[in-house]
Amino acid sequence: MIRISLIGIVCAVALASVVHAAPGEKATAEIKDRDGKALGTITLTETALGVLLTGELTSLTLGPHGFHVHAVGKCEPPFTSAGGHFNPENRKHGYHEASGSHAGDMPNLHALTGGRAIADVMAASLTLSGGAMSVLDQDGAAVVIHAKADDYKTDPAGDSGDRIACGVVTKVQ
Repeated sequence: MIRISLIGIVCAVALASVVHAAPGEKATAEIKDRDGKALGTITLTETALGVLLTGELTSLTLGPHGFHVHAVGKCEPPFTSAGGHFNPENRKHGYHEASGSHAGDMPNLHALTGGRAIADVMAASLTLSGGAMSVLDQDGAAVVIHAKADDYKTDPAGDSGDRIACGVVTKVQ
């Protein structure tokens, strides 16, 4: 009986390590506007609960901005090269979607007077360590900032307006 329980525990630990194989793995996205001006860096860190996106951005216009992980690691102005939102499960956009949102949907960033915004967001569906939900796949991914607030419901991008800044997600070695 003890042998069977011990085997069960070992299997459960092994399965948990497959789901998120590399807690602590990191990537960054250097965010630049359409003129190539650096606005800041978003750091992506794999955790047991998903990918934590943190960082500080500057020079944004006052108010809320759509903030998403996009499916392609290219940031050529006007940033349509980044493709649509990272969405390997083919869901509709927004937190109000009953069947669940895109994996790359994030809460709005809010820029204060002076253009400063802080990102501190957990993306539970994303990984950096491989598999269908990894943003470090063959064509990469990008973090995109939009001109307006995401309304969390309008497909495909929350009616969040133009893409005003972008950064390619790059694995930290």
